[in-house]
Amino acid sequence: MEENMETSDVQAGGEPELIISPNAVDISLNKDGGIWKEIIREGTGDAFPSTGEKVSVHYVGRLLDGTVFDSSRDRGDLFEFSLGKGSVIKGWDVGVATMKKGEVALLTCKPEYAYGEAGSPPKIPSNATLVFEIELFDWNWEDLSTNKDGGIQRKIITNGEGMGTPNDGASVEVHLIGKINGNVFEDRDVNFIVGEGSENGIVEGIEQAIQKFQKGERSLLKLNSRYAFGAEGKPNENIPPNADVEYDVTLKNFEKAKGSWEMDSDEKLEQSEISKTKGTNYFKAGKYNLAAKQYKKIIDCLEYETALSEEDQKKRNALLLAGFLNLALCNLKLENHLKAVKFCDKALEIDKESEKGLFRRAQAYFSLKEYELAKKDFQAVLNIDSNNKAAHNQILNCNNKIKAQLDKERKTYLNMFEKFAKQDSENMKKNQNGSMTTGVWMGPENEDKSDVTIVGDSLEAGPVPGEEGSMNSDTDRAPA
Repeated sequence: MEENMETSDVQAGGEPELIISPNAVDISLNKDGGIWKEIIREGTGDAFPSTGEKVSVHYVGRLLDGTVFDSSRDRGDLFEFSLGKGSVIKGWDVGVATMKKGEVALLTCKPEYAYGEAGSPPKIPSNATLVFEIELFDWNWEDLSTNKDGGIQRKIITNGEGMGTPNDGASVEVHLIGKINGNVFEDRDVNFIVGEGSENGIVEGIEQAIQKFQKGERSLLKLNSRYAFGAEGKPNENIPPNADVEYDVTLKNFEKAKGSWEMDSDEKLEQSEISKTKGTNYFKAGKYNLAAKQYKKIIDCLEYETALSEEDQKKRNALLLAGFLNLALCNLKLENHLKAVKFCDKALEIDKESEKGLFRRAQAYFSLKEYELAKKDFQAVLNIDSNNKAAHNQILNCNNKIKAQLDKERKTYLNMFEKFAKQDSENMKKNQNGSMTTGVWMGPENEDKSDVTIVGDSLEAGPVPGEEGSMNSDTDRAPA
């Protein structure tokens, strides 16, 4: 560092005066001399890391007097951070973005691009100019997947404008170019609603990623098959099963959806009616995930909306009840039985005698093999409507399942007793010479051990798989 950066005598403020090397370049965005960069070793290739990508570096940080205040090399571990996200000082976000793979550079950062007036006690004083020797080793595309499993990766080609990004329900206008193994299978402009993109042939990976785009942004996306066309592929586009794909995506424009916190009571009720209708249409089409998203919007709008007139309160309760009941029904179809129970519980808090709530919770309990709980709920349905044949039939099914469970337990216990009796018999044979063995019970040969008693004791829902008897219920033929 001392060979490339010169300093003069200490200034009155206590920090040596900075003299810039003739090989250094001002890379500050405003060309205000806040960040100077000097390349010590050239990197390779033509690529640079982009905003959001995770970069790996080694660095040594020094004050102007040469004092080392931090060093990843001393720790022996590479330092990783997401570029351009504000997780490091501004001088790094700007400077590292100008580096190539393998490059070593000196970055000299004025206080406004470092730790400012506050400094970073005790090692970095107030208003300190800092010098960093940085070596860029590598970088990876930004992981946009919700679970951070690497299934949706982004590389920004053109930065967007502004700070806003599309939200769930936003109307977006995009241009897509889809590729597999370098071959284009899709090139089009498309408008769609975020959260309902599958209606326009938009894969899950783009739906998730687009919510991180700014207006005008162009990015490359790498999508794992589970976020693209999955195990089915797309034969008409020559996309085989379980194929990873790439997209070149440009967000041309978008209009954010109004958040529930931005709506007044009338708007929330109106939006909930719209969501209910859309959800029912998706349900009838067998699109249960999309239907569930719409019903969830009812809950988001109304669950905590209480300052209403008496008439609006009735509307709110009816819509909430329908939302919870239909979320339960969607989750039954999707075999998310625990979630179905939860939503039925919420529905029954609103109407404790809801036949659909009791019946659907009973269905979920039955699928979870909680037959006693299922029987109790089916019986509650009969208490409300004694003519509900589906509930009556399912009580019979529950009784059969409960009996089968008891028979299985009885058989298990009998096998255990037979095993213990056999062990006792073998122990007795080993001790026929009359000797006593510590820890082994020796009873009379003619003792009767046989006296052992075991005590045991919507849309059409469709029959439970493998069970006899209809599950069709007059109260369960369609979404609420």
